Amino acid sequence: MRWRPGKIGTKLDWQDRFKNTIRLGGKREPDNNNKAENSTMALPFYDENLYLLNMKNDEEAKGSHVSSIVERLNATNPDTIPPISALKQLAVAVDSGKKFKSMKDILASSGASSPIMERASLSFAAVKSLVLRDKEDKLTSEFGNDEKLVSLIKSLFNAEGNFLSRNMSLVLEPPLLPRDIHGAPPEGFLTKLSEVIGSFTTLRKMALFWCKIVTEIRRLWSEELYIPGIPLDEIPDLKSCRLYQQLQVVNSCVSRKKWRILATQSIESVMRHAGSCSQESADLQGTVTSHHILYARISTGELVLRLGADRPADNLTMLETGEPVYSPITQEGPLLTEDLIQETEEFVLRTGSVGAGCSQLLSDMQAFKAANPGCILEDFVRWHSPPDWTEGEPSDEAQEYVDQVDSSSTRGQLSSRMQKEGNLWRELWETAKPVPAVKQAPLFDVDLAVEGILNDLEDIPPVELFEQLFISLLGLGFVMAEAKLSCNNDLLKIFMECKDYVVVTCQGKIWSDKMDDLCQVYETVETMLLNPEEVLKAARQMEETNTVGEPKRRLKMLGLSFGSKERNSRNPSKDEKNSEENSSRQPFSTFFDGKSSLFLKKPPRPESVSFGDKAAYQDENENDWTIV
Repeated sequence: MRWRPGKIGTKLDWQDRFKNTIRLGGKREPDNNNKAENSTMALPFYDENLYLLNMKNDEEAKGSHVSSIVERLNATNPDTIPPISALKQLAVAVDSGKKFKSMKDILASSGASSPIMERASLSFAAVKSLVLRDKEDKLTSEFGNDEKLVSLIKSLFNAEGNFLSRNMSLVLEPPLLPRDIHGAPPEGFLTKLSEVIGSFTTLRKMALFWCKIVTEIRRLWSEELYIPGIPLDEIPDLKSCRLYQQLQVVNSCVSRKKWRILATQSIESVMRHAGSCSQESADLQGTVTSHHILYARISTGELVLRLGADRPADNLTMLETGEPVYSPITQEGPLLTEDLIQETEEFVLRTGSVGAGCSQLLSDMQAFKAANPGCILEDFVRWHSPPDWTEGEPSDEAQEYVDQVDSSSTRGQLSSRMQKEGNLWRELWETAKPVPAVKQAPLFDVDLAVEGILNDLEDIPPVELFEQLFISLLGLGFVMAEAKLSCNNDLLKIFMECKDYVVVTCQGKIWSDKMDDLCQVYETVETMLLNPEEVLKAARQMEETNTVGEPKRRLKMLGLSFGSKERNSRNPSKDEKNSEENSSRQPFSTFFDGKSSLFLKKPPRPESVSFGDKAAYQDENENDWTIV
């Protein structure tokens, strides 16, 4: 709890005290109560030295807290699943974050202002603007020990380090669970970030650390460096969470930016070298020269430099010149996350616009012309859309069109849609210029895309962020647990019931309302790994309680009868023992029934409950939420 000055009495209290101290004539009257040791001040002023001393003590306490988190995370056993405490903290953060629209709102409204601000009677809006303007200073002061915080962030972004690395050697196949629940890959940056943020005990610290993470991602982008633990150049995985997709886009944009720089330098070098060499030294058949420069002979017999050519197309030659057709290097399509794809589809359906498709087609035509001097539309169609070209003599219906176009087209014909008057492909072909892809205006602005993502990450609603972190950490734990329990058929059957429940629940639209249940299921799995014999013993006892004629269903969950490590370590009270005995006698076949007491909702909390009180369901030895 942050230190605060002692409460000052009401205005009437200190005015009366002041009047009793000073006579009307100005002569002071002795007052034995007005001594230095009296904790109640006669006048409403603050002892700045005392305030600074207590603030210093606060900073040392904060630094110690960060140090303990760093030490605990560095000492993580790679063979263990993430602790249930981290998952519970994220669950509480989801619930508490519902009253904030963005992470910045948490920074602006959390924490108490200093006595100086209170004296100045600054409005909430003024405090908010100050907090946002001095965000970096607040980050440092909030965590206290900036050195440890920097070390934590460096460890998280160290691609070669072993920070929070888990032993995935038992996972023989790519796990399906993370994609089934719309999470993130189990061994990656996002799952590590989830565990780190789940280690903090206040919503404010989580928000402050998240801002540090976004700042670091922005720095990596500006220096053209990759986010570790994220694929370097892949299209967004639409089966993963939106946050993971956005990080994929950032890394892919870094790759595209680097490629464009190298490709530009390469093609400029080729053009300079080609200009300094005589055309007689070029290979007349269009093969690669000693300097990897390609030429193509056009119908006039002139040799023209191929630009942006990638590789020869399979068994294709240009109809007019007989030169080999080369596949050009083309611009890649846009990198869209799931939400942007949906927005694009809705826009097309609403407006009927196909502008993006036309731009891509025109770009491909320009790149094809640059790589294949002397080509015609039929050459492009044969390469780009083979179904629109038929080899052999044209039919009688197309003969008139063939005569009007070119006699070389007698080797085949275009499809009927390509032959229609006003065909879009022909109109675009006539306007296309021979320009290699690297020299064209980008169809997808990587700078604009990443800037938009970074802004979204800064303003992300807390609920969206913590839900995605929760589901990612949940997936990691289940993937590791399944691999470890696969050698024990009895435990594996129980685990599969838990896994099926998680998948069904997380695929629902309101799964976040069942986070307490998901935490209980996860705690059950954790208990299966720590105390397998106890779990099997209890499971057998519960199966024996099934009544005659009741279908033999597998155990749905081992509930809270086993509890967590902390509950097992302390001596339970008499009431707790009775409660646990009653719980252990309940058949797990009733798990999904509404009457089951395993997942009964807790009594509703009052609306005015503090953030710290919302974590009351955590174990006594776990870190509770504290007000800052």
